[in-house]
Amino acid sequence: MTAFAQTPSTSPSTLQTAIKLARDGLWRDWRAGDLRLLGIAVVLAVAALSAVGFVADRLNAGLQRDARALLGGDAVLSSDRDTPAEVLAKAKSLGLVAAKTIAFPTMGRAPDAAGGGAKLVALKAVDSTYPLRGKLVLGAQKVAPVGGPPAGAVWVDAGLLDSLNLKLGDTLLLGESKLRIDNTIAQEPDRGSGFMSFAPRVMLSQQDLAATQLVQPASRITWRYAVVADGTNATPRIRQFEAWVKAQTDSGALRGARLESFESGRPEMRQTLDRAGQFLNLVALLSALLSAVAIAIAARAFAASHLDACAMLRVLGCSQRAIGLAYTLEFIAVGVLASAIGLLLGFGLHAALLQVLAGLVASALPAASAWPALLGVGVGITLLVAFGLPPVLQLASVPPLRVIRRDMGGIKPASLGVLLLGVAGFVSLLLVTSADIKLGLIAVGGFAVAIGIFALLSWLAVKALKRVVREETAPRWLLLATRQVTARPAVAVVQTSALAVGLLALVLLVLVRSDLVNAWRASTPPDAPNRFVINIQPEQRDAFKAQVQAAGVQRLDLFPMIRGRLIAINGKPVGPDTYSDDRAKRMVDREFNLSHGGTKPLHNQVIAGVWRDNAPGEISVEEGIAQTLQVKLGDSLRFDVAGISTEAKITSLRKVDWGSMRANFFVMFTVDNMADVPATYMSAYKAPTAPGFDNALMRQFPNLTNVDMSQTIEQVQRVLNQVTRAVEFLFAFTLAAGLVVLLATVTATREQRAREYAILRALGAGSALLRRVQRTELAGVGFLAGFMASVVAVLVGWALAKYVFAGA
Repeated sequence: MTAFAQTPSTSPSTLQTAIKLARDGLWRDWRAGDLRLLGIAVVLAVAALSAVGFVADRLNAGLQRDARALLGGDAVLSSDRDTPAEVLAKAKSLGLVAAKTIAFPTMGRAPDAAGGGAKLVALKAVDSTYPLRGKLVLGAQKVAPVGGPPAGAVWVDAGLLDSLNLKLGDTLLLGESKLRIDNTIAQEPDRGSGFMSFAPRVMLSQQDLAATQLVQPASRITWRYAVVADGTNATPRIRQFEAWVKAQTDSGALRGARLESFESGRPEMRQTLDRAGQFLNLVALLSALLSAVAIAIAARAFAASHLDACAMLRVLGCSQRAIGLAYTLEFIAVGVLASAIGLLLGFGLHAALLQVLAGLVASALPAASAWPALLGVGVGITLLVAFGLPPVLQLASVPPLRVIRRDMGGIKPASLGVLLLGVAGFVSLLLVTSADIKLGLIAVGGFAVAIGIFALLSWLAVKALKRVVREETAPRWLLLATRQVTARPAVAVVQTSALAVGLLALVLLVLVRSDLVNAWRASTPPDAPNRFVINIQPEQRDAFKAQVQAAGVQRLDLFPMIRGRLIAINGKPVGPDTYSDDRAKRMVDREFNLSHGGTKPLHNQVIAGVWRDNAPGEISVEEGIAQTLQVKLGDSLRFDVAGISTEAKITSLRKVDWGSMRANFFVMFTVDNMADVPATYMSAYKAPTAPGFDNALMRQFPNLTNVDMSQTIEQVQRVLNQVTRAVEFLFAFTLAAGLVVLLATVTATREQRAREYAILRALGAGSALLRRVQRTELAGVGFLAGFMASVVAVLVGWALAKYVFAGA
């Protein structure tokens, strides 16, 4: 009866009375500790959500700011073939300035006099108008002239010089050409993210490309045609060009071409950040959900402790409206204050997160907008209104008679209308905050269903406990512990459910982190290939195989690689409009890799149909692509391979382990030879540790592209480590929120337990017995909560892995 006890019975008005009650009550309740759990829960929720919100807001603002420079133009047409003449004519008719770039991976080599080293490089040939947007900055922060390197010269990343032991002015060997290293590249506007562009850049003029003889049939080349519009009606002219290109691609006139936007054209720029964002959003959502549970429990305990004080206020003449308004003002004040503290903490936390993600994000990001701050305050206040006020508002209806009859006016189930309205607002804010509707629905919906399941199972367990533990057979300590639980079934259900929810969040994060990060790393076997070699010409196949095996390579994957486009299924033409699935649209709109072999690859498993060795007119399809393209056993597929139409029937489906790092293909013809189809060969193997192996191979076969995957895997692991550290950084908030839930569940019944134990002590129970009773009760509740949380966490984790993080 500490709160409001000194309030006079008369007051000028209901509002003034409520304000005075709220002011005095806020100070007294905070000093007494009744509001601390509520405030801490709100601070944790707002800090976690606002930190992620500030990071996402600044990243999105920075990416939007630099979008055109990152694309390289106002609109960009990307294709696996040279840009058609009609596209060039359309751009010219609209008065657009255009630039064409040609990019592909290849090997750069140092002369034998400089050590003869070889390195995979990202070659880029530019024309006389490059770059259209942004600035190409060379060494010593010199802005490069328009048009790229002069004839006979290249510009390279500085790291390539160190890798090949070269310096400016030295010669770089590219295919059959010898080019002078004229300068280094400090900043490339349309490069993309460092995560995917793992190879150092080599830039040359397009007039020098033919002499290298690197462009061969079936080479994996990307043509990018960028356009910009300046002057009057710039935006309408760009929109007209985009609309015309879209119409051409939809009609099939431009096969394998697509317009790039920041998201669709450069997905590698955002893929890692999106993965990090999904993890961080999940952690923040779990923190907010746990805070909601803690607030609900703490608010109920708060209301129970203020019953007597409110009964006294009613005796002194205070109206129900004044009491209800006072508690509403008090909780809003706590929400605003705790939200402000949470925002300050979240802002500092977001700066730390950006430091953890350094290297994945730009160093100079725009300032954050007010949206994350407004959202954080909204979440904090909504938390208290949705989960704190419903039980507290009942204090306004406490009867004055409770002063002499303590059994009257107890806390009842909360007002359904107020609770539903608040929960709906809170869920809406969480869905907005999640920035991913599937992530939000699975996390929020999964927790809502889990709470219902936990409550039901806890209630059934309490009922079963009464029947299992019998007075005549059970030991005294077990009987007392059982009665402690069954005497308060509602409290036991709430306590067990709340603890299970807290454990669910923690177990779920452990499962997600393990399955989506550690499991990926563990899936790569120790003997997995770390070299992928492409562009092996047919006449080089036997010599390449002999040289690699002579160097000690034990297991060698060597397969022909064919570039083909699917044009018909069962005689019916197919195109992007045939499918609604985005992945299927992309697959039929571009060329993808095919292969052939007289025998089934040993690392593939046939799961349907039969692979028949050297069976002409038959193909084997990977099960995943078969589902995507909606094809089945017995269907006939027709491919366009360099203008040659090739048709075959599906006779088997294969299961492919894409994490094995072996050479794998979506579609394989089951024959040894396909003489009429142009093809190169690709190989995958684990390179020997002997020094000079790669350099000797490249001197013998200078046209090959040798991809050293060991460095790439290390880079990917470094990125994943950064993401993991960021998640673990926020995990502390989820852990703290879980501890607050646990503390709230224990303190909610602290006073009642103290009275009951005092009575037991008066009846002769010793301290040892009471300690054993308490341990047994808490152990039973913990075991049940942990079991339920583990089962539900596996189900929710499976849903998140399948529907949210799959393919991210």
